[in-house]
Order: sequence, then structure tokens, then C-alpha cells
Amino acid sequence: MGEAVEGSSCLHPYPGAPAVSLTFSLVHGLESKLLNASFSGHNLTLQTHSIQALAFKLNCNFAGLSLSSAALQKVPQAQPQHAMQFPAELTRNACRTRSGELRLICIYFSSSRFFQKDINSSLLNNYVLGAQLSHGHVSNLSEAVNISFWHNQSLEGYTVTCVFWKESAKESYWGAWSPEGCHTLRPSPSQVLCRCNHLTYFAVLMQLSQAPIPAELLAPLTYISLVGCSISIVASLLTVLLHLQARKQGDSVTRIHMNLHASVLLLNIAFLLSPVLATPPVPGAACVMLAATLHFALLSCLTWMAIEGFNLYLLLGRVYNIYIRRYVLKLCAVGWGFPAFLVLLLLAVKSSVYGPFKIQLSDSRGNSTVFKTTSICWVQNSWVHRVLVMGYGGLTSLFNLVVLAWALRVLNKLRAREKVPGSRACRDTVTVLGLTVLLGTTWALAFFSFSVFLLPQLFLFTVFNSLYGFFLFLWFCSQRCRSEAEAEAEMEVFTSSQMVQ
Repeated sequence: MGEAVEGSSCLHPYPGAPAVSLTFSLVHGLESKLLNASFSGHNLTLQTHSIQALAFKLNCNFAGLSLSSAALQKVPQAQPQHAMQFPAELTRNACRTRSGELRLICIYFSSSRFFQKDINSSLLNNYVLGAQLSHGHVSNLSEAVNISFWHNQSLEGYTVTCVFWKESAKESYWGAWSPEGCHTLRPSPSQVLCRCNHLTYFAVLMQLSQAPIPAELLAPLTYISLVGCSISIVASLLTVLLHLQARKQGDSVTRIHMNLHASVLLLNIAFLLSPVLATPPVPGAACVMLAATLHFALLSCLTWMAIEGFNLYLLLGRVYNIYIRRYVLKLCAVGWGFPAFLVLLLLAVKSSVYGPFKIQLSDSRGNSTVFKTTSICWVQNSWVHRVLVMGYGGLTSLFNLVVLAWALRVLNKLRAREKVPGSRACRDTVTVLGLTVLLGTTWALAFFSFSVFLLPQLFLFTVFNSLYGFFLFLWFCSQRCRSEAEAEAEMEVFTSSQMVQ
């Protein structure tokens, strides 16, 4: 039998919330005392109201170990349960260098004050479960360490992520939570299973999320996105090449269109690459850079949509006074420079806003629901997503809708005052409607991802916006055919007048 000690001073020598340096010395001091403590029997248990520590004597014949809070002494059964399971591989590397006694220590914190919280998440049950083996750092295990967390209520409305505490080399910075090396599973609505390939301090970050996407819809949505984005990439690339090959580079309107095509091309390429670089073998820095590129491409695309609306206002509202010196250059500074400034600012302030973003999936099997996740390289910070994705896109869509309504009103007044033929007025109305709808209206579908609108919104948003570049290509072709037809008509009129003379 092992020894059990409650309220030991070595567990909690400092009252109150510890500072960074104090926390560092407290945790590592506790680890050192447990690794060097002398006790009879095979295990030692120490406990206070917020910390429980265990030490186990191991040898090279270690066959694995399972620990459960339900079986530990002095743990109130009313509290949420937790468990840890260690594989037999745990001592293999240490036994290659020494054949003596090994020691495994486990430290359970029931308060998160010893570790910095993520500003957008909370720790499940405020539990932090840690483990360490003497004589070497344990990492890259082929058999995972299983850490289970249970909650008294269902976690279906939350996004949960298994993380470990990654210490910093700086004395003023204790560390941060990281999901590297850990895989998150949800065997039941109230349980989270973390499978990690190393030993350290583990926890579960919990964040309120939207309704999970049915897992059976992932394959068709992925296929639609792949096909639609591929078509749009080809269409946008072809449009830009046709424009560059033309002898006449066109006016400011055409150049604005080409910049929009370029932003859509970059957006589609980055989006197709984002799930690929979010997989564990790829370095985290690559995913961060791709996520920042994807965010920049989206902001640029939205900005050029707003520029299209602004330019349409100038064409219809200021017909006789629209000359602006270096107009396109100034628009490029806004369309490309402003999004680049925002993204670079975020990277400089806190690069962790970008990285693998987990999308929650629900898989219904009989009477139970299994929760899984899929990852893409995207914005991880919820406030950045609200302000610089949803907010930015909402303002763009609202602006273009206002411009659309105003443009249709102007055309109707023009038709009534000048008695424009019905076919011409109808054609102008369709032109403005088509241009403005293609330049932002479909992106407003992102605001209908709730309740009964979720599933229709997913498919409509995916179809329309994955083919967005193709729709712009059709618009470019129609405008080019129209201009060529008008040029031919003018040439025929000029030829006829010359023949009469």
C-alpha cells in the first residue's frame, strides 16, 4: 500500500494567485520534490483542496498503468471525473540507458490559476492533468497516452480541443496552451478523450460554438468546393491572361475588374490548400502563414467588391466629374494595402490568431452521437473572426446592397424621364443587377448559418461562392462581347455615312 498525505505544505506553499515567476518555481519545485521523495510501498499520494499529486515506483517490466479519479482517495464523487492511461512503451527509452528504478509522477490541478487561460476559451472543469517520468523527457510515443475528462452535462454546444502546456524559454512568460501532438475525440456528449504522444500538463479548452455540421455532409460539401474552386481558378486565370494579352489594357473599370479577379484567384488557391496544410505532419508555421494568406485574400476580395460598388456610384452619380488623378493606383493601395496592413498587424501583435481551426462534426449512429473534427488553416481567434471576417463582410454586403438599390432607382428615373426604350432600360437594369449581385450579395448568405437555415445555407453558400470566379468570367465575356458588338455597329454606321457621301 502507498502513503497518503493531505494538506502537505510542499504542495501549496504560497497562498493566493501566483505570479508568473512564482508559478514557475511552484510547479517545478513540486515536481522536484515528488521525483526525489522517499516513501515506502509502491506509490505516494499528496493532496490539498486544489492539487493532488501521485508518485509511482516503476521498473523496466512496466506493463502499463490506468488511473481514475473514481478510485483515488479523498476525491469527492460529486465532482466531474477524469482518468489517465499510460502505455507500456512509456519506460522503454529510459530503460535503454539505465536499468534501475524509475519514477512516474502525476499532478492534478483542479484550479486554472496556475496556468494562463486562453482569452477566448475556458478550461473544462478547470482541470489540468500532468504527468512526468524521471530520467528523460517522454515524447513521440507510438502508443498514445489517453487522458479522459468527463463533465456533468452535455458538451454538444461547445467546441473542445485537447491541449498541453508548452513552456516558454522567457522568464517573464510562463507558457501557453498548444494542441500539438494531441488528438481530440468525443466518445460521448459528456466525455472528451485526449490521445497525446508525450507527457506534460494536459487540459481541454472549451469554447461555445455553433451547431455542429452533420458528418455525412462533409464529403459532398468538400466535393462541391473542390470542383467549384477549381473551375473558378481556371476562369479567373483565363480572364487575367486574356486581359494581359489584349493590346488595349482597357479603362479604369476593366482594371478594377482584373484586380477583383486576381484577389478571387488567390482566395481560391489558398482555400484549397488550407485543409492540406492543417494536417499534423506539416509544420505549424506553414499553416499559420497560409491562414494569414487566406485571410488577406478574403479581405482583399471583399475590399475590391466594395470598390466595385463605389466605382458604380461614380459612374451613375457623377457622370460629368469623375476624373481622379492616379485613380486606379489609389484604389490598389486600398484594395491590397489595407488588408495587408491588417493581417501584418495581427501577425506582429499575436501570430497565434492564425493556425489550425477545428470544425466540429456530428455523426449520428443509432441512439448515440459521435463528435469529430476536421481542420483547416484559418483564423483561430473568435474576436478577430467576428470583427475582421463577419463584420468586414457584413459591411461590404450592406454597402453593395445599398448601391444596388440606389442604382436601380436612378435607372428607373432615367427611363421615365427620357422614355428610354424598354429593351434598353431592361438591359441596363439586368447589367447593374448582375454586376452588383456577383460582387457581394451571395456572401451575405454567411449570416444565415443558424437554426433551420443552416443546411440550405451551407450548400447555397458553397455553390455560389466556390463558383464566384466563374460567374465573374461570364460577366467579363458578356461585357467584352457587348463592347465588340457596339464597336461593330459604330463601324457599320461610319461606313454607311462614308458611302452616302
